Amino acid sequence: MTQHAPLSRRLAALFLTATAFGAMTPGLARAETIRVAVGTQDTTINCATGGLLIRELKLLEKFLPRDGRYKDATYDIQWRNFTSGAPLTNEMVAGKLDLGAMADFPGSLNGYAFAKAGRRSLFISVLSGSVRGSGNGIVVPKESPVQSLSELKGKTISVPFASTAHGLLLRAVKAQGWEPGRDVTIITQAPEVAGAALLANKIDAHADFVPFAELFPWRGFARKIYDGAQADAPTFHGALADGDYADKYPEIVTAYLRASLEADRLIAAEPEKYSELIERVTGIEAEVAYLFHGPLGLQTRDLTWKPEYRQAVKTSFETLKLLKKADSEIDLDRFVDDRFIRAATAEAGLDYEARLKAYAPLPLAANDSATGQPITDPSRVAQLWIRGEDKVRHYASPEAAFAALAEQESQGREARAFYAQDRGSGIKLFANQAWYVRDAQGRLSAFLLKGDAQAHAAAKGGDVIDFAAARGGHARLSAR
Repeated sequence: MTQHAPLSRRLAALFLTATAFGAMTPGLARAETIRVAVGTQDTTINCATGGLLIRELKLLEKFLPRDGRYKDATYDIQWRNFTSGAPLTNEMVAGKLDLGAMADFPGSLNGYAFAKAGRRSLFISVLSGSVRGSGNGIVVPKESPVQSLSELKGKTISVPFASTAHGLLLRAVKAQGWEPGRDVTIITQAPEVAGAALLANKIDAHADFVPFAELFPWRGFARKIYDGAQADAPTFHGALADGDYADKYPEIVTAYLRASLEADRLIAAEPEKYSELIERVTGIEAEVAYLFHGPLGLQTRDLTWKPEYRQAVKTSFETLKLLKKADSEIDLDRFVDDRFIRAATAEAGLDYEARLKAYAPLPLAANDSATGQPITDPSRVAQLWIRGEDKVRHYASPEAAFAALAEQESQGREARAFYAQDRGSGIKLFANQAWYVRDAQGRLSAFLLKGDAQAHAAAKGGDVIDFAAARGGHARLSAR
């Protein structure tokens, strides 16, 4: 182009040259609008640190990169909420979401769905889980005579198909030596439908994922007769990313997990406060959220890829093949990708390897609210959440908590929730739904299952009693 060319043409040529140069220069700061579309499962409350809390507290905005190639970037942050993993996966495969949170079983389906479309997704982090299987469970109508899974032979059990609870149910049925369709009928039913069915006694039992095996009993129309810990099969919820998106924007994927780590830190420090936030957003009662997210919770918030969680993904692959839902192989070591959580952990100044080796639930570092003495034995811890108080009270034993409850009630106050730890499995329970063994000294041990309480009493001595009997005895003791 000569110097006599019109000025407008010379400027246009310079613009095109600069644009081409920028496109060929990696890391060059340039204006770009980058979508960050995240699929959440708000009511699946152990996904909270991968969705709800990040969104409500605007943590993603805090950690998104603002320098280097992102110096002039503008972020288009989008959130979409789902009730289960399957529709979330559909949106990811359709290119409408970049990140999502779901359980091991639907997460594995996510990997297969991407592969079928000629693409790939990555399981980038755990969010919350149990290496023993707590979180999934089976409930029956409140007035059902059924006390254990073995009594459901010949019955109908509903479950959300393609969910982590579906995987648990199939494994539990297999462990009984039963064949679905012959010894037990399994039908698909979403939790929203199952709740009404349990209330109306239209279903023999229902298997479900977090938090429904606890929520339905809390709301008073169901009773839990099987906890996933009895299967001793790891389960978790975690975060996934579109593989192409992760390749293009690795710093953004890391920032998302950095926000998740911050959400984890906040709820660990103030579980009551953020359980209340979860209730305001989802309608899932704060007392139920605290059961999971408080100290010694039913599940452990854990963002590291422990071998047990990798095994949970492998088991999900095998179950999907059994169900004929998968007909191809996925490389587990490529699908489970810990690069981003390791980077996020390093940015947060945390030791990933130390966390990887840590298996203890969120610890309870507290003094007994009655004696002021440090609590050293978590196996008999009991907790009271008194209505009108913003902090849960901690006690070294169930009998101490019962005595405190009687005293509070004598002053016209009431408990929002009463928690106890299962003496055998260590999982947190709603104390009013537990069975107890009272020994000769009056000490109480709590159990989810009546059969477990009976076995403990037979081995150690003591009487098996229900909550009303345990409560009555200590109320009378307090009154004397």
